[in-house]
Amino acid sequence: MNFSILNLNSMNFKNMSNLTKWRYFTSFISLTLMMLSLAIISVKGFNWGLDFTGGMVTEIRIDKNISAKQIESLLSDSSQQEVSIISAGEPGRWVLRYSQVSPVGHTGGNTLDIADVLAPLNSDVQVLNTSIVGPQIGQELAEQGGLALLVSMLSILGYLSFRFEWRLASGALLALFHDVIFVLAFFSLTQMEFNLTVLAAILAILGYSLNDSIIIADRIRELLRSKLTMPVSDVCTYAVKATFSRTMVTSGTTLMTVSALWIMGGGPLESFSIAMFIGILTGTWSSISVGTCLPELFGVNAEHYKPTVISEAP
Repeated sequence: MNFSILNLNSMNFKNMSNLTKWRYFTSFISLTLMMLSLAIISVKGFNWGLDFTGGMVTEIRIDKNISAKQIESLLSDSSQQEVSIISAGEPGRWVLRYSQVSPVGHTGGNTLDIADVLAPLNSDVQVLNTSIVGPQIGQELAEQGGLALLVSMLSILGYLSFRFEWRLASGALLALFHDVIFVLAFFSLTQMEFNLTVLAAILAILGYSLNDSIIIADRIRELLRSKLTMPVSDVCTYAVKATFSRTMVTSGTTLMTVSALWIMGGGPLESFSIAMFIGILTGTWSSISVGTCLPELFGVNAEHYKPTVISEAP
């Protein structure tokens, strides 16, 4: 393959040392913030959604001219909790999700009388069905979600170790861990509801961040094979420079899409969009900083990518 980036003879290296220092500095910042994020998660925990804690799911039909905000305002005031309202696919049909608590002014019960609470809207409220998400199901979802993350990380580590050698794989894996921790810390700090939508966003972030890390790792490998005498620090820095414009264009266009989803997607997609937005920013940052510095720290060099001579002796 004829990569133009491999033609380094005419390149000006006078700023290479400065760029290398910036990589080291940003990696130090990333690791410091990651330790702080782990502390936040351990202290504050998460505001688990109904998918994990259990609660009530009620489907209603009401006048199609009544908006979700009107319904949410009445339900939130009555139950003293955040109520999730999702369109059921046709005008006037909604799915309500809330915890099992007594409404304000009521005692001796743990269910919310939807028709009574929505009476001020002066509309006929039909409760189509009500179901309970038990805490046992919530515990199972939490365990399965954590298992999915663990299997994903291990599969990624195995693939990258086979594809790029374990030193480059370690940098990509730390970058993935870095991105997930930042997203989790944000939801822990803000106490936004952590539900299956956020978990889906985290799994999507793993794939997105991995893409950036693989592009840079591929450039590092090609340079190590072609420029055997080039210092490893210069190899990593040049690999970042060679892929920087591509990374910015890809991240920029993806952020525009996620921003549109955030603005126009409404409440049901808000947590997903926020998680993706943070993940894209941190994924771009980590693939440039910690993703390249850790392999260098572990001593990756051209010797690890020399072709193995196979003896033809019988």
